[in-house]
Amino acid sequence: MLQGIQFVDEQIIVWIQEYMQNPIMTKIMIFVSTLGNKGMIWIGLGILLLCFGIRRKKLFGLGIRLFLCLGTTAVLCNLILKPWVARIRPYDVLDFPILIPPLQDYSFPSGHTSSSFAAAAVIYAYHKKWGIAAYVFAVCMGISRLYLGVHFPSDVLVGAVIGFVTANMVLWICKKYGIAL
Repeated sequence: MLQGIQFVDEQIIVWIQEYMQNPIMTKIMIFVSTLGNKGMIWIGLGILLLCFGIRRKKLFGLGIRLFLCLGTTAVLCNLILKPWVARIRPYDVLDFPILIPPLQDYSFPSGHTSSSFAAAAVIYAYHKKWGIAAYVFAVCMGISRLYLGVHFPSDVLVGAVIGFVTANMVLWICKKYGIAL
């Protein structure tokens, strides 16, 4: 089963490398992906929400819940799953030129995608239209990771699921125990 997933993952990555890459798209994908480095776009948003939340309790609660979800997905993906699974990145497995500096950690799951889907789920829970925009961005983030050849499709898919499920669990716990209303 895992060999079958690996085969499909490799075929998709090779196809992307051969047929989708062009200079304009490369610049866009590097930009999108860079926004997710170390979760900075979401951390920045969380800080803004906390600052504006001083006067608006709902925004403060959104900021707190965003940070709880980001922290949970970061621990789960980067500290637990990546070292445990230790999946080599596509550019190392398939030996193609990388479009960004080589990364120092493992491939599975995609932390960029996980944090983006976690953030989107939290935002959606508070404001549907902003949440839809955040989900569109999260999908773009996942696509950028594939395009740049730093993740396999299954890394991105599992990252998205982890982000979504983790965020919804954190939101449920917060609601149940009245955390950061």
